[in-house]
Amino acid sequence: MQSLRHDARGATLIEFAILLPVLMALLMGLMDIAYQAYIQAVLEGAVQKAGRDATIEAADTGTIDSRVVTSIRRVAGNATVTPSRLSYASFGTIKPESFTDTNGNSRYDAGECFTDINGNGRWDSDPGIAGQGNASDVTVYKVTVSYLRLFPVAGLIGWSNQVTLSASTRFKNQPYSTQSVPTQQVLCK
Repeated sequence: MQSLRHDARGATLIEFAILLPVLMALLMGLMDIAYQAYIQAVLEGAVQKAGRDATIEAADTGTIDSRVVTSIRRVAGNATVTPSRLSYASFGTIKPESFTDTNGNSRYDAGECFTDINGNGRWDSDPGIAGQGNASDVTVYKVTVSYLRLFPVAGLIGWSNQVTLSASTRFKNQPYSTQSVPTQQVLCK
């Protein structure tokens, strides 16, 4: 028994077996975070390029969206890619429609007067109109990407196995014709 207590043979193997799971978890977590940063960088680049391409007259937004989806799927195979566009008359209208807060609760309530920016007859927290817009309109182009993490290690530290990233850009369409802006009116509904 005495000789067994002082025998150090195999100690390195035991120590390695204890440290290996920790090192592997650390390495997989680091690779997962690096992969996420890479996908975010590709997404940002694709969205910026799409924004530049979309500003010209008669831009084919379907083809532009398709290129963004292809760029993302090259690096994140089975990712779900969702592009969206909202157009506004100007940069200053990319905010909730203003309203008179008669009861002082800092939110719009039925019956309070508001400025109808987009001409739809109701108060909107986001008055954007779906689509690319027309001449001289401002467009907010946003792409959301969801994919499963590379390794299941994220669950060990409380992270979801699903990653959702997004990127957006704002651009003004070229003034290829006269801009049509809805008449802003104050409504009390």
